[in-house]
Parts: sequence; structure tokens; C-alpha cells
Amino acid sequence: MFWFLGVLAGILLSVADIFLLTRKKTAPACIIAVLRDTIVSNLASLGIMSVILKIPNVLLTSLHGKWYPLKYFVFVLAVGLVFLFGRGVVEGVISFSHTKPKHKVGAWVLRIISMLLFALGMAAFTASIWAADTFAGLTPDQMIINLNSDNGGASSEVMNTLFQGPVLLTSAATILFCVFAFSTRKILYKLHEKQRTVFSGLARRLTALFLALLMLFGGVAFGVKKLSLQKLYAAYADDSPYIEDNFADPTKVKMTFPEKKRNLIHIYLESMENSYFSKDLGGYMDTNLLPDLEKLSKEGYNFSDLPEGFGGNPTSTGGNWSVASMVNMSSGLPMKVPVGANAYGSADNFLPGATTIGDILKEQGYNQTVMFGADAAFGGLDFFFEEHGDYKIMDYKRAKEDNFIPQDYSVWWGYEDDKLYEYAKMELTRLAGEDKPFYFVMETADTHFPDGYLSPNAETPFDKQYANVIFYSQAQATEFVRWIQSQPFYENTTIVINGDHLSMDQNFFKDFDPNYRRTCFNLILNPAPNCTSAPDTRFHNREWAVFDMFPTMLASIGVEIEGNKLGIGTDLFSDTPTLFERDGTDFVNEELEKRSNFYNEHILVDWSRIGGGDKKDK
Repeated sequence: MFWFLGVLAGILLSVADIFLLTRKKTAPACIIAVLRDTIVSNLASLGIMSVILKIPNVLLTSLHGKWYPLKYFVFVLAVGLVFLFGRGVVEGVISFSHTKPKHKVGAWVLRIISMLLFALGMAAFTASIWAADTFAGLTPDQMIINLNSDNGGASSEVMNTLFQGPVLLTSAATILFCVFAFSTRKILYKLHEKQRTVFSGLARRLTALFLALLMLFGGVAFGVKKLSLQKLYAAYADDSPYIEDNFADPTKVKMTFPEKKRNLIHIYLESMENSYFSKDLGGYMDTNLLPDLEKLSKEGYNFSDLPEGFGGNPTSTGGNWSVASMVNMSSGLPMKVPVGANAYGSADNFLPGATTIGDILKEQGYNQTVMFGADAAFGGLDFFFEEHGDYKIMDYKRAKEDNFIPQDYSVWWGYEDDKLYEYAKMELTRLAGEDKPFYFVMETADTHFPDGYLSPNAETPFDKQYANVIFYSQAQATEFVRWIQSQPFYENTTIVINGDHLSMDQNFFKDFDPNYRRTCFNLILNPAPNCTSAPDTRFHNREWAVFDMFPTMLASIGVEIEGNKLGIGTDLFSDTPTLFERDGTDFVNEELEKRSNFYNEHILVDWSRIGGGDKKDK
């Protein structure tokens, strides 16, 4: 079918060639036209698809779906028509003639409308491709939430790819379109003696409008498919009671803290996943990129989805990017698409109805600090941590205020992890000197896409930069933990380490087997005695989500939780099955994609602040 349609397209093109461009319609000329147009149009199409569009295995139709042959047929026709037009110009059959431009208001309005519609359509095309290629696994909820949040602290490298990709491509294509749409030349056709105008100014304007509408609708349709935007329908239309039915209200669940409260250190390792381990350990690498974390893990507890080896949690709806991961682990709830006036990243409006680990530990008298090498305003995290626990926020701005870095210092997302760990040591030393228990949270950034930030101090034993960045990052994290373990306060301190989400670095994973299940790294060191007595079965063949870390972290510092559940999360040290284990990962994720009236009315809104009474009983 593939080759048949390719030949058919060539024959149709040759028919147009013979009737419109061939002066002497002899049998040899017709045969030459058929062979030439069929061969040139197909070879040119295959070349463009392979080299420019970078479509892999263009001849293996079984890899591209049932509509691939038809798409190829249309593409060959388009390429062939461009070829025929070029031949017509070269052979003098088609020519151009300058006409006096008309300055009618209607003509200019039509041109400008066409230009704007074309630019919007082209932007939809290029932005969709950029988003899918740049942010591996980008989900519609993440996109909508990020658009409603402050992203002012984004890395310049990511922003550069935006300008070098969608912005430049859209601008260049729109300029070329304007050359056509605003041109004052008409197209003339002359095969024998009589010359005729076949493309007047009006025809050009109408064609430009048609092409602009085609680009607009095509770009929007492409974006919807490429980014799975149809899933947003569920976020607004399909109500699911799943969150409400499985919600354990932290304000009502009985929690008992130990007499001597333990310190908690939570380290989010950017994009740290188990695929970086060697294959014999459950990873995907021929050479283990995480040798230091492997050794460190032997001293603690890892919740794995595998019967043996390193495993962890897969992606879950509303939890597969940095901000969402922090919200999930802090509150036991996913981040869902904001509805109406509710949004993230604004004062007193970041999940005001949620009760988080920061709220709980604040009530228990904990000192709390959160540290980033980036600007905490990114994604509204400053509002989240201020509103839920009144943390001391030590970010890129604070580092300059403290003169820890120069005022004009800027590396990667703010300042690099080498400095972040030194800053963290200073803050932990201060916290340990206080007469209160402490909760310290930090997030690294050097392993963020694209390609990560390679420290000048890093060794480079691997060919790929991202592999070297990962290798150095895990060594840094381990050295930092070893420093903590050498401090007097460690005896009464639990350390929780999580990969915040799967890496979005497309290039590093492009050759991965799609059947390999990627999961995030996790490790808990020095938990409370009630956790260390858990049987080995609690740590293998587990199915769990990021929101399960909320009650698990509290349990790790000795908190007894009635029912073993908080939010929609489950204490992984307990014998209570998680939602993923009870109902199935796919089912839970599908339910979490749907609109939740309970979430919209009781988590995105705090009724106690607006005179509505108990926020959970409304």
C-alpha cells in the first residue's frame, strides 16, 4: 500500500505535468514525465522526511500506524507540486508580473488577519514540538498549572531553547508568509502563445487567508494530539469522588509523636532515578552511575517495585515535576488543574485548604528551613512553604542577601550544588544549635535538563555530559550525608532522600527500551525504631506514589498515625496497602485526572478563612 500510493501520487503529478507544463505531448515525453515526476517526488519526500523531519525508519510502515501510507501520499503530492511549480518557473511557463498595489482598507485588513492567524498556528506547531522534545513526559495538568504560576526563576538554558526553537522558527516562517501575503506580484501562465493571469492579487489574499486558517487549525489539532490536551476535558468535565472517598483528613486523624521528637532532613535530588543504576541492580546502565548511593543505600531502607534490586515509584497524575512532587510529598495530595479564581503561586492561595507536614511540624514546635539553589518564586514555592509551616526560605535571593554569593553571581538556575551543600551545612549547624527539633528541606538542581550542569570539580569518565553530571551529583549527595552522619545531632535525625521526578532530558533516554519501567530513587536513613522492625516484604514488590511519602516521612520520625493514612497517602512502613496496590496504578491515575469537586471546594479553598466554617465539613 505504501509504495502503491507513492507511485499513484507520482502518476497524478505527471498528469498535471503533461497537461500544464509539457509543450510537446509525444509518447516519449509523456513516459519521461511519468518516470521523472514519480522518482523525483518520492525520493525528495523520503529525503525530507529522513534528514529534515528526522522521522526514523521511514520505509518501515508498520512502525508509524495505519494512516502512515495515506500521510505519505499527501506529502508526496505536496512535494511534487512544489517541484512542478519550480519547473514551470525555470522553463518560463510560469512568470511573475508586478502590479500596482491597492491600498484599500479591506485588502490590508485581510492581509493582517491572515498574518496573525498564520503566526498563531505556527506558534502552536513549534511550541508543541518544543514542549514535547524539551519536557519529556509533559502532561496537560503540568502545563496549565505552570502557566498559572510564577516561572520567573527558570534556568536561562531552558529559556534559550525556547527562543532558539519556537520563537525563531515562528518568526522566520511568519516573515516568509508575509513575503507571499503582502506581495504585489501576480502569477502569469503561458504554455503556447496566449498568456493568462492565473493568480491575481485577490486570489493571493484569499489563498493567504486559507493557508493561515489551515495553519491555525492544523497547529491547534497537532498541539492537542502531541500534548494530549484532550485529557484536560476530564479535568473540567468528568467529576470523580475518588479523592474525597479516599481522603484521610490530617486535622482529624490521630497522630502521636514520640516523647523525644526526632529531627527530619528531606533531600530532593533533581531527576534522580533508578535507571542510572547498572542492569544487575535493577537499572538500565551498563556501568553503574550511582556507586556511592548504592553503598549508602545498604545502610537504609528503599521501597522498591521490584522483587530485588533498586526500584521506586513510577509517575503519578499531578506529581511528575518538581513543584508537584514537593506538594505531593508534603500534603499527600496531587496538584490538580486550578479552577476558576483559584491558582497556585500567589499569596494565601496555594492549596489553602490542605494540611501539610510543615503545618503539622510547626504545631509540634519544629524549626523549619527550606533551601534551593534557585529562586523559590519559581512555581510559587515561596508561597507554598510560607503558607504551610512558615519555613525559613533560603534560596538564590537569600544567598545574595546573606552575602554567601556575590550580588551578580548567576550559575545554572541560580547557584550550583557545590555551593548549595556548603550553605546547607551552615544552616544545619545553626538549626542543631537551637533548643527545638528541626525539619530541613533542600532541593538540588545540577541534574536538571538539558544535559545538567557539570561542575568544574567533576570528573568526566563518561562520554555523555549528563552521565558525568549524574555521577558527580550522587557523589556530592553521599558526601553531604556522610557529613551529617558525623555530626552529634545525627543520632536523633532521620534522613529522607527522594528523586523528585523522572528526568526530562530527552536525549539521554532516546534509546531506552520503552518497556523498561523508569522509577524514582528513594532512601530513608536512620528512621525511628518502630520502622526498623518492619518485615522485608514491606520494601519489595511495592506499588506506590509520591503522595505516599507524606505519612511515610512522619512515620519515619516515630509518629504513630491512626489508620496509617494521611491525605490519600499511605505509610509505606505499615501493612496497609497503598491506593496503587489496592486499586491499580492505571485506574488511580485515571481517576486523579478527573475533576474533583471535593478538591476544588475544600483544598483549593479554605472555608475557615472566608467565614464558611469547617473547611472539611462543607
